[in-house]
Amino acid sequence: MSEQPRQITLDEWEARYACLRAAGVLPEYSYGGPLGRHVRDGDLRLRKLRFDNSPAALRLWNFLLTEEERLHQARRTGSKLVATMKDLGTVPVIVFALEGLVAFYPDGTWWTPCVMEHCDGLLRVADTLGIPDTFCPVRAMLGAFVEERQFPRPDLIVCSAGATCDDFSAIAGRLESLGFPIFWWEIPHRQAFTGEEAVQLPNGFVAARSQVAFVRDELERVKAALEGLAGRRLDEAALSDGIRQANGVRGLLEELRRLVFTANPCPLPAMELLIAEMFAIHFCSDRAECLVILAELVDEVRRRVEAGLGVLSPEAVRVYWVNPVADLRVMNLLEECGGRIGGTDHMICHALVPIPEDVAPLEALARMALADPMVGSSRERAARISREARALGCEAVVVSRIPGASHCGLEGAIIADTVRREAGLTVVEIEVPPLSDAMLPTLRTRLEALVETARERRRA
Repeated sequence: MSEQPRQITLDEWEARYACLRAAGVLPEYSYGGPLGRHVRDGDLRLRKLRFDNSPAALRLWNFLLTEEERLHQARRTGSKLVATMKDLGTVPVIVFALEGLVAFYPDGTWWTPCVMEHCDGLLRVADTLGIPDTFCPVRAMLGAFVEERQFPRPDLIVCSAGATCDDFSAIAGRLESLGFPIFWWEIPHRQAFTGEEAVQLPNGFVAARSQVAFVRDELERVKAALEGLAGRRLDEAALSDGIRQANGVRGLLEELRRLVFTANPCPLPAMELLIAEMFAIHFCSDRAECLVILAELVDEVRRRVEAGLGVLSPEAVRVYWVNPVADLRVMNLLEECGGRIGGTDHMICHALVPIPEDVAPLEALARMALADPMVGSSRERAARISREARALGCEAVVVSRIPGASHCGLEGAIIADTVRREAGLTVVEIEVPPLSDAMLPTLRTRLEALVETARERRRA
């Protein structure tokens, strides 16, 4: 029942699923089933997307779209739920090192208005709570907390403050005013001070030693709060094991990204790669299953690369994509316009590199937290993007601005200017709302122009 790798519609997946099941070659999982069942649950956007046709990709999607069920099941079986907000991969490592605790990422609700094509009503709830569309679409999180449909009320909410998005800080503050107590921990604006020892961070940035010590102390506070919730102590051996498990996920993602970025033809579509990368943040609430799913996806991609098979034309233009899109449909659109993903910075590059295992666990996590590209200067992030795009052989760069996000107002221009100057690449800035249907013609024109410009430069 093997089939040439390609992208298929939801209806085609329904037929393929039936054939694979009838042939007895598609294992069924507790969260498995045909992809179309999620439409009946309200995930209407699936009808307009094109998906990779591998069983590994189906498993990836089913795992993503059943997180709500896992969280409710965890609550029923006695686990304590920890909401890790504006964290991007640090606190979940500590959470999953403590038996009986499950971490989830409420910020991810920002995709719900897209996936459910606004029938969820979450943005309308945010409007009524004084957080209108002048804010980032992550404001959908407010409605999710209030209505408790996307996830149960957590037993503990942990949120970073300090060098974080202004929009998110305002939204989180509004959430606390609604009676949701938050355990705050602070992360400073990353910098190295003259005359003070600088510490090399996992992804190449540097920070002052005093800043690393400060964040380590903050994470000690977080750890103590989590120990109180779990009713047990977390020793260094258990936390070190948690770091090794997290590095297992990061190692698989590193291999996946290497294969996808460097192989020709492209062995995996942009949308499935984006979803896989996001698993690094909190393992989609199940670290063990996350490892299994990513391993299966890497195996599928490796087989395709070894066989010289891909899902896109070998002539597709390699595009470095900056920031995640609010509407997943735009990932399909890039490929329809003749592009492919050749590199990414979805604001989580620090969550995709190994956590140091040769230092004390909290020291390692402090270094990782400070490596977040969003807690340093925009110019520093722009320089890293420029270096990586050039090293990966990318031919163009897309900076995807998030509507209302405070950090997108000027940062996009800084990144674009830096990439043009230092890497000599063509850059386009676009803005992607939660549903981009009305803007698709304009977005298509801009992406087609980017791709054609890159092809002209090939021929020059």
